Amino acid sequence: MPDIRLTNTATRRKEVLRPLDPQNVRMYVCGPTVYDRAHLGNARPVIVFDVLYRLLRHVYGPQHVTYVRNITDVDDKIIARSAETGRPIDAITEETSRWYAEDMAALGALPPTHQPRATAYIPQMVAMIEALIARGHAYEAEGHVLFSVGSYVEYGRLSGRSTDDMIAGARVEVAPWKRDPMDFVLWKPSAPDQPGWDSPWGRGRPGWHIECSAMSEALLGRAFDIHGGGNDLMFPHHENEIAQSRCAHPGAGFAQVWMHNEMLQVEGKKMSKSLGNFFTVRDLLDQDWPGEVIRFVFLSTHYRSPMDWTEKKAREAETTLRKWHLKTQDIEPAAEVDKGFLRYLADDLNTPGAISHLHWLAQGIDYRRQDLAKMKTCAQLLGLLTDEMRDWMTKVPEVSEPVDRRVEGLMSERFQARQMKDFARADRIRDGLREAGVIVQDHGDSYTYDFAPDFDPAKLEALQ
Repeated sequence: MPDIRLTNTATRRKEVLRPLDPQNVRMYVCGPTVYDRAHLGNARPVIVFDVLYRLLRHVYGPQHVTYVRNITDVDDKIIARSAETGRPIDAITEETSRWYAEDMAALGALPPTHQPRATAYIPQMVAMIEALIARGHAYEAEGHVLFSVGSYVEYGRLSGRSTDDMIAGARVEVAPWKRDPMDFVLWKPSAPDQPGWDSPWGRGRPGWHIECSAMSEALLGRAFDIHGGGNDLMFPHHENEIAQSRCAHPGAGFAQVWMHNEMLQVEGKKMSKSLGNFFTVRDLLDQDWPGEVIRFVFLSTHYRSPMDWTEKKAREAETTLRKWHLKTQDIEPAAEVDKGFLRYLADDLNTPGAISHLHWLAQGIDYRRQDLAKMKTCAQLLGLLTDEMRDWMTKVPEVSEPVDRRVEGLMSERFQARQMKDFARADRIRDGLREAGVIVQDHGDSYTYDFAPDFDPAKLEALQ
């Protein structure tokens, strides 16, 4: 079994994972604030860390991995949504939490071991804030409790930013009751019409950052193995988590490895409502993009690189997955994961390399069953080609393996004709395939094809 090597944001190095306790490998990933549908960018960390979760379970055993992903169900955005709609906060958070679970399941994500809600851990947050005050790292001011950033000398090491950079480019709230502009809120007062809890500092509610520190401690301990999330959370959220956790429990260590995925674009541009390229996960699912296709597109780019969602990529992914499902529909998975595939995945979640290895296993000219069995096992470790993800295949024609081979042969023959500049022959094959209901797509020096719902294999006879 190869070592799992992960890029640690905190050290800027790729490191071999050495769990604090191999009998209980522990991972925390920042989850959603539940006030609306999850957009496409929200899905990227879910898929990235779902693959890591699957890999850890494979290496250490499912019973030896604990994965926590929180739900933020108390937040100013939720309060604002309640005021806009007139709906109770509980109704909003319950509905959007259910939406989130359904949409992530549609993308093939396994449920985490624990999905704690912030509102269930208010006493733990209050206790941690009290400890920070007692240690001189927090102070009360006008009903608020704030963390004193200047009291933690290593603040900024995770993101690598100076204090001036952080003030200039970050979401820093300016308030007269702060001792320093960088100090951040641990507890704030609640108005009578806002959710609130009794505390030593009056009725109020927690700031955003304290919840993850309190919940990770409660469920994973004061030190655990991996903390993940999108790189937009590196500052201020993760920087603040480190400061408050390490100051509340000096010497405990908190998270050993920090992992951050890059952001998502749509058709080469930042996703934005103003550009008309803003999509929720549900938008794409309702447009009949299968969750498995969305997952494949995401995994085709390394998690530390920006990912560009394009319709072209989605079409190519759909074609590939359809062919793989057809090739493996009567194949039982192999007993073991292919070592070459596993080396890719264990090397900092190199999912593009892992997918290339799947292509290699699937391309044998004789479609050897043992290679297809290996491919199916490996794909399932990525969350692909599972029985749960196959439902969308019922919407397209089932094509037998001999017919698929026939079409593959014709596509190859057409490609060779184009290479030899026999364009008349190439065009005749293309037109015949299209007449039969084969969707032909050229991509420079390569090609893909798909089967339309009205595919008629009998029409292929005209191409003999």
